[in-house]
Amino acid sequence: MGRPTAIVTGASRGIGRAIARELARTHHVIATYKGRRDAAESLEAEAAGVEIFQCDVSSASDRAALIEFARGKFEHLDLLVNNAGMAPRERRDVLEATEESFDEVMATNLKGPHFLTREAARWMAPRHDGRIIFITSVSAYAASTNRAEYCISKAGLSMSAAVWAARLAPEGIRVFEIRPGVIRTDMIAKVEKSYEERIATGLVPQGRMGEPADVARAVRAMADGLLDYSAGQAIGVDGGFQLRTL
Repeated sequence: MGRPTAIVTGASRGIGRAIARELARTHHVIATYKGRRDAAESLEAEAAGVEIFQCDVSSASDRAALIEFARGKFEHLDLLVNNAGMAPRERRDVLEATEESFDEVMATNLKGPHFLTREAARWMAPRHDGRIIFITSVSAYAASTNRAEYCISKAGLSMSAAVWAARLAPEGIRVFEIRPGVIRTDMIAKVEKSYEERIATGLVPQGRMGEPADVARAVRAMADGLLDYSAGQAIGVDGGFQLRTL
């Protein structure tokens, strides 16, 4: 029996890169990237078993090309990790944020993975097997008034994961959600110092910022089938951020 196969979107950097590197130990991985080809090529060079493919998940034609490319490489697909996402280009108060920013973030963070999942599920269904993981965020439930479009997109993606989990469980396809908390990536580089200060005063009970590898280890547990009777579960990788204390 050959190696299982996986697609990881948004894998050239940050969380996606850590996931692709982790999965490459056991899977053939197609790692997508949007713009930074140099970063994607360095991933391909350092992780045997990874092949890169340029794909903007907000584009229907790019999504179709990705699936066509994967079908040309693999007989079947075992795992899709919907990781690609973006923050607003500018953090603006919700009273000032633009429709253009809203549309761009929604297309990448919500519409893209929702419909890529549809194509992956159609491929997986005849085998009655497969796993799909949505990387959302604690922003699915924690409101930030200076990046409303991001929060709304992640809340919608969380519901997309639930809808797909309910629809695909009878097909033998397990769908999961991972909600990262404050993770040290370039997405938060401009506000990293502020987050570190807030973590030091109790924002995160475990007392440290998360690392991309923390999320990758959660993906590993799901990819290895350790949570196969937990279809539809949302797992927080957030240092206890979701805890409420009195």
